[in-house]
Amino acid sequence: MFRRARGVRSEVQVTRSRVRPTDVLVVLLLAVVAARFLLPGAFDGPALRAWSTVFVAVCLQALPFLVLGVLLSAAIGTLVPPSFFARALPGRPALAVPVAGAAGLVLPGCECASVPVAGSLVRRGVAPAAALAFLLSAPAINPVVLVATAVAFPDDPEMVAARFVASLAVAVVMGWLWTAFGRGEWLRPPVRHEHAAGTGRAAAFLGAVQHDLVHAGGFLVVGGLTAATLQVVVPRAWLDAVADEPVLALLVLAALAVVLAICSEADAFVAAGLTSFSLSARLAFLVVGPAVDVKLVALQAGTFGTRFAVRFAPATFVVAVAAAALVGWWLL
Repeated sequence: MFRRARGVRSEVQVTRSRVRPTDVLVVLLLAVVAARFLLPGAFDGPALRAWSTVFVAVCLQALPFLVLGVLLSAAIGTLVPPSFFARALPGRPALAVPVAGAAGLVLPGCECASVPVAGSLVRRGVAPAAALAFLLSAPAINPVVLVATAVAFPDDPEMVAARFVASLAVAVVMGWLWTAFGRGEWLRPPVRHEHAAGTGRAAAFLGAVQHDLVHAGGFLVVGGLTAATLQVVVPRAWLDAVADEPVLALLVLAALAVVLAICSEADAFVAAGLTSFSLSARLAFLVVGPAVDVKLVALQAGTFGTRFAVRFAPATFVVAVAAAALVGWWLL
């Protein structure tokens, strides 16, 4: 009896642990939609109308690119054998780094997918520097992200080139820095994760799509909420005061990208909504986000170890901010 009771309690605990932040967010959004119909007068104020317009615009514009990016990422992760990358890369790390960085242009993947792919590359003998270069470039310069950036900034096509150059520079520089200064004891060998028995590629693909879409969609909603709130709630004078200081504006949006952790297929639409800030500051938001944010640090720590993450993430942030500043000064 007692064993059965303990088993029941453990099942209840497992069930409770399955409640995710995205589930809570969906419930809150449904409550807001219900309140919109039950209390229509409460949403007639000009501030709330402006807030809802910005939020809906950001989410609706970004959603198709988010779905496309998730589908491509799941296909790469489940259908392309990791040994393909090992055969395609040069043996010398100094040459493999730019090749792996450029591979992100033709092998799209979101931030969540690039970390396990990089772990698979290291596990199969690819130089860690090359794997890390791919980890940083794949979510930042793939075609879905570049097209989304072009759609989000129709009047500023130079943002696409600036994002591509700065993000690729971050990937290559960090790969070379690891080649020069990285130590093997900092990098924990990734653990191999096998699929459950009887799980085929189709099931793995659908599972990856479901997980990434729910996960990335939740962060997109948070980003849309933040962008809309900044535009409506924060006094215009405060935003103008920060935006008028080029260095401060760049650092603020870089830090905001770390905290928001928005999927790279959708972050351009959030950045486009931050109209008070310069293009260079918004470029920093687009370059830093796919390279280092709170979810990426957690994923890197889980895959490569804490000793790696506490060194790699701060260095990546510094390099990303510097690359955004230099490329923004050059192209924007």
